[in-house]
Amino acid sequence: MAIDNGKVMELLGGKFAEAVVESQEFRGDLTVVVALDKLHEVLRFLHDDDTLHYDHLSDVVGIDRLPRKPRFEVVYVLHSMDDFRRLIVKVMVGEGEEVPTATDIWNSANWPEREVFDMFGVAFAGHPDLRRIFMWDDFDGHPLRKDFPLRGKDFDKRWDPDQIQVL
Repeated sequence: MAIDNGKVMELLGGKFAEAVVESQEFRGDLTVVVALDKLHEVLRFLHDDDTLHYDHLSDVVGIDRLPRKPRFEVVYVLHSMDDFRRLIVKVMVGEGEEVPTATDIWNSANWPEREVFDMFGVAFAGHPDLRRIFMWDDFDGHPLRKDFPLRGKDFDKRWDPDQIQVL
């Protein structure tokens, strides 16, 4: 039985009315913005609820909205393999705030959360292995932030692969 977006919002709003900040539907996809302090509970509900059953997390992405406050958005793209529904869950994150990890709900959150951490500097509380995934450990900064210098901070230094420590 396919569930429409209205039913998804009814179930989500009934349980987390105070957590859903806004919602919108565009071309059949539902997007909900959730309060940061309720994010983990909402994600757990979306995964565990027998009716909704968003059993697949396809991506976690970061967006820098500088100069807007809060500065960052973290976006979760969820799918239900039962009837191929998609749900986009967003959370607004301020500079220095941590987002609860979703790795205990979906294992597939591990590397995308590390990517958001590495490229934007958004930390995920409770992540089992939160370390840089693209940039080397002592790299200064987060390259996808809008205020990151276009030429980088250390582009004048010669790259030496012998100095990179592989863990």
